[in-house]
Amino acid sequence: MKNIYIILIVLGSVGVMAFTQDIAYEDASEIEVMEEALYQPIVVLELFTSQGCSSCPSADLLLQKVKKEYKEEVFALSYHVDYWNYIGWKDPFSKAKYAEKQRAYNIKFRNRSNYTPQLVVNGQEHFVCSSSAKMYGRINDYKEKKTANKIGLNKISVNEDKVSFKYDVQGSLKQKVIRTLLVLDERTTEVKRGENRNRTLQNSNIVVGEQSFLLEESIGAMEISIPKIVKANDRLNLIVLVESTDYDITAAAKQSLVR
Repeated sequence: MKNIYIILIVLGSVGVMAFTQDIAYEDASEIEVMEEALYQPIVVLELFTSQGCSSCPSADLLLQKVKKEYKEEVFALSYHVDYWNYIGWKDPFSKAKYAEKQRAYNIKFRNRSNYTPQLVVNGQEHFVCSSSAKMYGRINDYKEKKTANKIGLNKISVNEDKVSFKYDVQGSLKQKVIRTLLVLDERTTEVKRGENRNRTLQNSNIVVGEQSFLLEESIGAMEISIPKIVKANDRLNLIVLVESTDYDITAAAKQSLVR
């Protein structure tokens, strides 16, 4: 009989421990939900393009068109890749690191190779930037999706060679990165060689500077250098993104810069 009592006591203790663990798990889940506060939707469009690609000028114009139509929601970015330069025209805005960035996206998407014009939406999906119907459809979809973070910019200062600012991020910082970009609003180029030879191209939303850091504090200060390719009369924008380490973009803010 004594053995039976001992067994019952042990079973009861195990039940209490399991019940306690369930409560703890539920509490932890509630905390996680609270940390994933939902903020206003944003639509970040990243176009991988090149002045050496004959299919890209129409995509460049489409991106500029939707940016003007959705001034508040859309954050338009054009990354000029370097792998078209071999044809004979070196894109002055192209960088090898932008092709590496595109490759990282395509590894995530399990896409076999880089291509242009490729459009990435909020770091979550991609398609060929030649269909206006698909572009508007994706914008309308992401306009309805709440985000996990919100970022504010303040105390922005611009001098001849750098931009400095302070930021304030709301929402969970776990495994998040802050990405700072300088974006040239527009530039016209006469292309002399390559697939677009003898054409005058109007490029917009050109990323001319970028840096990323692991986001450790919700409030902080940053600065980014202005590259020499930016002229004194160019319109320049500051765009700051928050993204996961898997490249999902969770917040965005922008500010036109006065130089």
